[in-house]
Amino acid sequence: MEKLTGLIAAPHTPFTSAGYVNYEMIDAIVEHLVKDGVKGAYVLGTTGEGVHCSVEERMKVAERWVSANNGRMKLIIHTGGLSIADTLTLTRHAENLDVFAVSAIGPCFFKPGSVADLVEYCATVAAAAPSKGFYYYHSTMSGVNVDMEQFLIEADKRIPNLYGLKFNSGDLYEYQRCLRACGGKFDIPWGVDEFFPGALAVGATSAVGSTYNYAAPLYHDIMEAFAAGDMEIVQRQMDKVIAVIRVLVQYGGVAAGKAAMALHDIDAGNPRLPLRALTAEQKEDVIEKMRTAIA
Repeated sequence: MEKLTGLIAAPHTPFTSAGYVNYEMIDAIVEHLVKDGVKGAYVLGTTGEGVHCSVEERMKVAERWVSANNGRMKLIIHTGGLSIADTLTLTRHAENLDVFAVSAIGPCFFKPGSVADLVEYCATVAAAAPSKGFYYYHSTMSGVNVDMEQFLIEADKRIPNLYGLKFNSGDLYEYQRCLRACGGKFDIPWGVDEFFPGALAVGATSAVGSTYNYAAPLYHDIMEAFAAGDMEIVQRQMDKVIAVIRVLVQYGGVAAGKAAMALHDIDAGNPRLPLRALTAEQKEDVIEKMRTAIA
């Protein structure tokens, strides 16, 4: 099993001023990420508002990412949804695309209530794309709270194409246990940008994050400095990361992140309801604060 390395962006799905998916803008996002040295993209996840898109839109977005990417980055398509029917439709569709893997978050209304229930759900989804790797999307936002080490141990017996977890939790103890599960066979990309150095310290070799869309050079510097043992540079660049995160906390991660893409001449539009769009003045404040933080 090939494991991910480096930065994997969680890109925004761009919308027009009328609220439709702006498929052409995906091409610009791909070119920007490739130029910034990002190694992959986790498409239609939380940052990508996958759950805010229709099944038809999600299939078209995935197709556009594949065509624009043209094999340059590793693509993981998030296919999870509230309905297992929609999830399977999206996963079967991704099976026929040139992508590295598929991924699904646990349903967040009627939730899997145990490790066994989650394994059964993920086994069903993963079987719909047998030629692709499968990553379970572990996020505290989903409300699915089962032990991920035990999930990996049990899922290893049921899911032949299980690659690992997208680990979006600050629990570094659980993360370390997952890295060691089943002899360390699984790929566990880290998913909390503001804890990046801590994850590197306990063994992370890849990370999936939203701020890599507009601040990837900061994280490349951190990775290189950490590998060289230069903690002064790590801390100096993390000062900038913290300043970036402060803006996301102030204005909302998806809305502010979309506004920040203007730093790279990309208009990602506004988020869909129920997320609130920023005013023009708020967007200007985001851009100014982000520009200052990243400089």
